[in-house]
Amino acid sequence: MTNTNAPTQRWGISIPFSGIPLPEQQKLVAELPELGYTDVWSSEASATDAFTPLALASVWAPQLRLGTAIVPAYTRGPATLAMSAATMAAAAPGRFALGIGTSSNVIVQRWNGIPFEEPYKKVRDTVRFLRKALRGEKITETYDTFAVQGFKPAFVPEEPPPVLIAALRQGMLRLAGREGDGAIINWLSAEDVRTVAPYVRESGPDKEIVARIFVLPDEDAETARGIARRQIAAYLNVPVYRAFHEWLGREELTPMWRAWEAGERKQALAEIPDSVVDELVVHGPAQYCRERIEQYVENGMTTPVIALLGTGDPVRAVRALARR
Repeated sequence: MTNTNAPTQRWGISIPFSGIPLPEQQKLVAELPELGYTDVWSSEASATDAFTPLALASVWAPQLRLGTAIVPAYTRGPATLAMSAATMAAAAPGRFALGIGTSSNVIVQRWNGIPFEEPYKKVRDTVRFLRKALRGEKITETYDTFAVQGFKPAFVPEEPPPVLIAALRQGMLRLAGREGDGAIINWLSAEDVRTVAPYVRESGPDKEIVARIFVLPDEDAETARGIARRQIAAYLNVPVYRAFHEWLGREELTPMWRAWEAGERKQALAEIPDSVVDELVVHGPAQYCRERIEQYVENGMTTPVIALLGTGDPVRAVRALARR
């Protein structure tokens, strides 16, 4: 893994890209290695599933490393999740990382009808199960949050993929370092990396830390901040993200939280300070955006993953942020 004291050797981006039909993304994905991108990472909420875009990318650009950021631990049974991960690891030997996490009560409970209970234990138990399943072991075990009776994987990858854990606060950050191969973190500033990284690396200095960094390159400040405010309000009022930013000490968001709780959505947007927007969403000239992303790495991040915001041309944005 990358030495966190050296310039990053990784430069990731989130796929699939919005605004382009999935089959038509082949040309852009195939171009990514030439532009200096090393990784593509998918997510899973209300758009595509996490694995299909990576399967396509594994063929379109076989040089790229692939990762999920993240797959919810709740929305697939443990055996099904193990099979999906094993298949992806076999399709891209040594180039796939499985990122799992709790997701949120909105995605798990409201959208999928699954009780969002004991999230810490659910992720911990899932990681413990996956470690055995991805090695091909037969598993009969009662965990705190589920039980497995006699599952024996019939398909095992030659090289088990690393398992990364989505983490925000102390307990999950430590779990990511202790039982995972590292952490995946969302919605944080470059400066916040100094707060979260030490918890992950209590278990070892080489633990990987992946961050999805929201970026709007070459957009004027007013437009960028308007787009960013809507995203911040949508995410940071979800309980898990609010708790994260309260823990980080981001008291400037208290007026937004109060307005949101009162049902005053327009007022909530207005209460988000420019300073917070500029901390959490990278925007401005492409060169500045690249420099700001590097600050995440300088502060302890291993793998920056650009997540493009806005409705602009993704081809232009991908090329503008390239590290040739």
